[in-house]
Amino acid sequence: MKRLASVYALILLGCTLVFAHGEEPHNTDELWTAWTFDPLVVVMLVVSATVYGIGVYKLWHEAETGSAISVRGVLCYAAGWLSLVVALVSPVHSWGEVLFSAHMTQHEILMLISAPLIVLGRPLIAAMWAMPRAWRLRVGSAVRNDAISSTWEFFTGPTVAFIVHGLALWVWHIPFLFQATLENDLVHTLQHASFLGSALLFWWAIVYGKRGVASYGAGVLYLFVTSIHSGVLGAFLTFTKRVWYPIYEPTTAQWGLSPLEDQQLGGLIMWVPAGIVYIIAALFMFAAWINASERIAVRNKARRATPAAAEA
Repeated sequence: MKRLASVYALILLGCTLVFAHGEEPHNTDELWTAWTFDPLVVVMLVVSATVYGIGVYKLWHEAETGSAISVRGVLCYAAGWLSLVVALVSPVHSWGEVLFSAHMTQHEILMLISAPLIVLGRPLIAAMWAMPRAWRLRVGSAVRNDAISSTWEFFTGPTVAFIVHGLALWVWHIPFLFQATLENDLVHTLQHASFLGSALLFWWAIVYGKRGVASYGAGVLYLFVTSIHSGVLGAFLTFTKRVWYPIYEPTTAQWGLSPLEDQQLGGLIMWVPAGIVYIIAALFMFAAWINASERIAVRNKARRATPAAAEA
């Protein structure tokens, strides 16, 4: 553990000395070199990938490949992790400093690609298995505590997760808060953490919430309503004639856009592609709802038929 900690410390130091925030790109040529190697982000990405990899290796070594975490789940996590790199390290991040529409693209990647894919990879199971056995037993015992389990069930309930995610989306688009993210790195970090964290909570509640016919219906409802309210915000930004984020005014012209056109494009990105993702997820949930209902109907029919067969 000490050796591993030393490696992470060296990575952090190296990133701090060698890299900094990518310079604001002024054209396409500069964009491709505008990578952002924030030390905190890089270390968190490295640590998360390492912990997940160790956990999956130990789990599959003790059980069998695909046990608890499927191969498909690992691939989903890997894709989600790579999407985090695209959103937070690649030129997409620096592009978001000069264009509102690029900033919106970054946020949609975090909430609609990274979050659901990471959730499908079952990272909590991997994190548990990455721990030494003694630690794993202690953590497992702790999470079974009534207070902790009740708190977890409360925050991962679909209603609470839906509200938290919705509030994060709307509050951070208040103009003075959104513009503060470009003026203060800490505020920017808080915004990204809010978007990713609330999205992880939301997708976790949708994917792993209490199962039953009613829960599938609730999942469809929350996905549909989320597509509606996020679409309303996106439509508002698309059709408004007022520039709500004037901080981008000095930088949009060099990309061939007026500030209003940039804002409208950002609203369109939130409105259409994001809405499609939520609707597709809702359709998958609806299909699962139908399948669950059919299984219950078949099981009930079999139970009713059993006494009649016995009497005959």
